[in-house]
Amino acid sequence: MSDGDEHDGEHGEGHHDDGPHREEFHEDPVGHTRATADMTVGQLVEGYGDAGIGAASVNEAGDVLAEMFANEDCTVFLSLAGAMVPAGMRRIVSDLIRDGYVDALVTTGANLTHDAIEAIGGKHHHGRTHDPEKSLREHDEGLRDEGVDRIYNVYLPQEHFAAFEGHLREEVFPELEGDAPVSIADLTRELGRANAAVNERDDVSEDPGVAAAAYDCDVPVYCPAVQDSVLGLQAWMYAQTADFTLDALDDMTELTDLAFEADDAGCLLVGGGVPKNFTLQTMLVTPRAYDYAVQITMDPEATGGLSGATLEEARSWGKLEKDARNASVYGDATVMLPMLIAAARERVE
Repeated sequence: MSDGDEHDGEHGEGHHDDGPHREEFHEDPVGHTRATADMTVGQLVEGYGDAGIGAASVNEAGDVLAEMFANEDCTVFLSLAGAMVPAGMRRIVSDLIRDGYVDALVTTGANLTHDAIEAIGGKHHHGRTHDPEKSLREHDEGLRDEGVDRIYNVYLPQEHFAAFEGHLREEVFPELEGDAPVSIADLTRELGRANAAVNERDDVSEDPGVAAAAYDCDVPVYCPAVQDSVLGLQAWMYAQTADFTLDALDDMTELTDLAFEADDAGCLLVGGGVPKNFTLQTMLVTPRAYDYAVQITMDPEATGGLSGATLEEARSWGKLEKDARNASVYGDATVMLPMLIAAARERVE
């Protein structure tokens, strides 16, 4: 072999260059999601797994949620913050409860307030964030004069709050009067019973709702910041003239017992705030932590607030098991929650 042939054999066409050594990189090409007329929501979310950025996170969250729902030994905690009931997410939550996917609900007094308003015949209405012919202030001043409360682009006439007050004073609070304080879970249980009873008695066309579903299915509803709502305000006002007292700490025993007794535990965190932390911190006083966790939020982690805190950060506190399956989706919960629930239920059912 000539010198030239030898050179070609070492460095010419026959030589294969493996490129740089890579520890992090593994060949896994990004695919391209499809969207066709005959696809189900589950197929769409499954297809998101081929894509990147937010789509990949939605796919992962759908996987974790489906595995959590399919695990019959898993106790599922649902944390619900934000204006989810006024925004039209009420039926999704009540269906989850009635169909056996939720073992405990942690939510806000506001969601329970708006849930009860719809149960007894009130309705939220489509509105708008502003009137283009008025300033933002003038728009809301006009709504104030008309007796209409605004929740972003949803309107609620104030007379519904008067009806809610009457409902509490006639149907709920009297049943809880007595010498001994009652837990907030007792209050929400009685609220659910009353909502269901009035809904049926008055033949209300709307579904009896979240608290009623929880009452019917014996699912506890915890509301750790009930004072921060019209429900809490009305409870305080009623207590000024009646033998009625709430014990804010009593729920923690019941909730902790539920976590202690769980074989596996999972949580779906919709929004942040007090419900999210109350749900996660339960594991700090148990010998275990969550095996599954899915979070839907719009808050960034860089602010240091709880609502944007990552589930990886929760792992550092011992709120999630080291090997827990978890996923976070960043987006509007009114968009993301129905998609994830539909996809997960499609896979499980």
